[in-house]
Amino acid sequence: MAATDPLASMDDGTRAALDVPSDLLAIDPEAMRRLGYSIVDRVVEHMASIGDQRAISEEEPARLRALIGGPAPVTPSPIADDLGLLADVVLRNQQHGDHPRYFARVPGPSSYPAVLGEWLATGMQSVASSWGGGSGPTAVEIIACEWLRDEIGLAPTCEAVLLSGGSMANITGAITARHLRGEGVIYLTDQTHASIKRGLLAMGQPAEAIRSLPPDEHYRLSASTLRAAMAEDRSRGLRPLMVVATAGTTNTGAVDDLPSIADICDEYGAWLHVDGAYGGPAALCKRGRAVMPGLERADSFVVDPHKWLFQPYDIACLFVREPGALERTFAMYPEYLADVTGSEVDLHNRSLELTRRGRGIKLWLTLRAYGLDTIGRAIDRGIGLAEYAQLVIEADPNLEIITPAQLGIITFAARGRTDRDHSLAAARLTADGYAAVTSTVLSGRTVLRLCIINPATTTADLDGTIERLSAYLA
Repeated sequence: MAATDPLASMDDGTRAALDVPSDLLAIDPEAMRRLGYSIVDRVVEHMASIGDQRAISEEEPARLRALIGGPAPVTPSPIADDLGLLADVVLRNQQHGDHPRYFARVPGPSSYPAVLGEWLATGMQSVASSWGGGSGPTAVEIIACEWLRDEIGLAPTCEAVLLSGGSMANITGAITARHLRGEGVIYLTDQTHASIKRGLLAMGQPAEAIRSLPPDEHYRLSASTLRAAMAEDRSRGLRPLMVVATAGTTNTGAVDDLPSIADICDEYGAWLHVDGAYGGPAALCKRGRAVMPGLERADSFVVDPHKWLFQPYDIACLFVREPGALERTFAMYPEYLADVTGSEVDLHNRSLELTRRGRGIKLWLTLRAYGLDTIGRAIDRGIGLAEYAQLVIEADPNLEIITPAQLGIITFAARGRTDRDHSLAAARLTADGYAAVTSTVLSGRTVLRLCIINPATTTADLDGTIERLSAYLA
């Protein structure tokens, strides 16, 4: 039987669609090179001169809308002009976490090898969802996480998955714990990162089954308070499910007593989750590792490479000690994935993310480009810079230390000044553009806080920042 010509039965709509050129979205290779080189120039210029720029910039909404908004574009505009608009307006008006005097919240001092890895992965449309669909990016992610696991000192059985940030990594760990262990009470403190309690509530953990315990005088989870709370719950017929400990709190850099907490978890059969999103990378240097013994006992552990491992946003790593735990919690096998699943490791079965970009590529390249010894030294410099800041503050009769330097964080205040005075001083310095700092609240008192993890920060940067804050509060 002779084959029929599909063109003969084609309707006008199909014919018109096929008349659209196949290279409609293509750009000439030489033009792509010119545009790409211009972006490289912009990024290098930014990284080379960041210390001369404002630490944070903000524009009025109406002004931004006037510059980058308007009616939806129907016809093309020159890409080079639009790239300039993005660089000069959009990306200028943000916090610059890579600025050497950005001390607010948690900086994000990304490195050039990591930027290169991000560019390469994006340009080659990397995907790390399944082994069959992305064996290369999947292998890179697994290997990079294994390197971190071993060097940080986690249990060798830990398996990992990369996620967007600490919020998603911590909640993924909590979902895993509840799936494997069942319902129960979860314990934390008011120094636990706020995103964790939000995530627990979002995953359906009843508010009455979340215990926010008072921290000790050093703003750590108290082992004795924890044991008493768990004993009381058990006496009431409740089941302790999980303890959220922290290795480097956001407020003060404090590290909970992990060995004692792990002993209590073993006693009560509770899951030990350690949030090391901020402080975890410090285990890569000798002084940081010394203040966080017991990491190998964590059932799950989180670290954010886009904080202290010099990665651009976004990337976080969740480790789970029990092999196969993540797959037992998240695996799915729909018919439309049959051709790319069931082989080595399918990372889409380790979290709620199905479509997954190759976040591990930039991390792998950074670890290779610098080596872990160099990265450890860069981290140790941050610890030392905070200790230097403490000496400068102690030498100023107007200021007093509230919590000493711990893992790159220090808090302090001016003697005799009000909460409002401290908030205004932080806002004034940030508005000036010289540096970005924030206040926080400890034991009901508003204090100033510096988070110093950028190895490009100098002692002169700290001198200038502290001097200005002291003058504002004089």
